[in-house]
Amino acid sequence: MTITYRTSPPLTNAALNQLFAAAWENHTTIDFRSVIERSLAYICAFDGEQLVGFVNLAWDGGVHAFLLDTTVHPDYQRQGIGQTLVQRAAQVARACSIHWLHVDFEPHLRPFYESCGFTHTEAGLMRLNP
Repeated sequence: MTITYRTSPPLTNAALNQLFAAAWENHTTIDFRSVIERSLAYICAFDGEQLVGFVNLAWDGGVHAFLLDTTVHPDYQRQGIGQTLVQRAAQVARACSIHWLHVDFEPHLRPFYESCGFTHTEAGLMRLNP
């Protein structure tokens, strides 16, 4: 198995939805086009031509960027792919003069994000839709 990484390659909704359906319980098919069109960048991991990992680098138009949707296919987890996706997203952000890279995560993901270099901060969250 040789994993290759690409920054903002052409992607289909089918490939993204297939990856998300495999990795996230209760994923419902969505149209990713509007998401990736507004991204600063997104990083993908491929095994051959199969999409096996994805992370979205969103931004505020200034000096803050946000990691969203870090996803690795279950068959490929715990092999460093997620960390590499995050590291490459950070490199892209740095090259774009981003000063702050933010990520929100559930408590069980804290060890993963800490291993990627994130530090714990206090933050607020308001749920707008159930």
